[in-house]
Order: sequence, then C-alpha cells, then structure tokens
Amino acid sequence: MDPTFRISESGPWTVLHVHGEIDMASAPAVRRAVVDLVGGGIRWLVLDLGDVGFVDSTGLGVLVGALKRVTSAAGEMTVVCGRENILELFRMTRLTAVFAIYDDVASACERVPSSPDAEVPPR
Repeated sequence: MDPTFRISESGPWTVLHVHGEIDMASAPAVRRAVVDLVGGGIRWLVLDLGDVGFVDSTGLGVLVGALKRVTSAAGEMTVVCGRENILELFRMTRLTAVFAIYDDVASACERVPSSPDAEVPPR
C-alpha cells in the first residue's frame, strides 16, 4: 500500500508528513514526493515519520537518498520520529549520526536553518 502524504509549512521549513509504511513497495512514492519538493525549489525539509509504522532497509535507503538530494540542493533535512521501533532502526544502523531527529514537528521547525541564504522561499 502506498503511503499518503500531507504537506505543511512552518517558517522556512516545508514539512512532508508521511502516513503508512516505507518499504520496498512504497519507497518509490516517498522518493518521488521528495524529488518533487526539491525540484519545486524546497530547500529546508522536515520529513515527519510520526505516522509511519514500519521502515525497512529500502526505506532507509530512500531516506538517506532524500537527505543527499536536499543537501545537494544546498538545503537541510530533519526527521521527526517518535516511534521507538523506527528510532531503534536508526540507532542500529547508526543513522542517528547522519540525521537530525526530533520528537515532534514543532521542535524540528524551531531549528533555524544554518544555510546563510536561508529565507522563506516564495510559494
């Protein structure tokens, strides 16, 4: 089953809320959502995994690819995840050293992008 998405904005951050699972079957939809956002000029992305119940290795690969895509566009990406099963996956794979992970969207959006040209992009 493909995940569903909702997009919201908070300051310079665009929040991609993902609902569902991120696995081999659904990962392409997540990748496409990020590609579309970055292609549309989004540079500061919060990926909200609060409603994601499961992530497999393919999903982790998509998340790493999303981070690379955003940083290649001179942007920043943070992850919101409060589910212990997914946090444990990040810890086991040491991706906690790669991603800035927050418990909730509000905390993630309080962060000021470190990019010197960070400003709210035109919508």
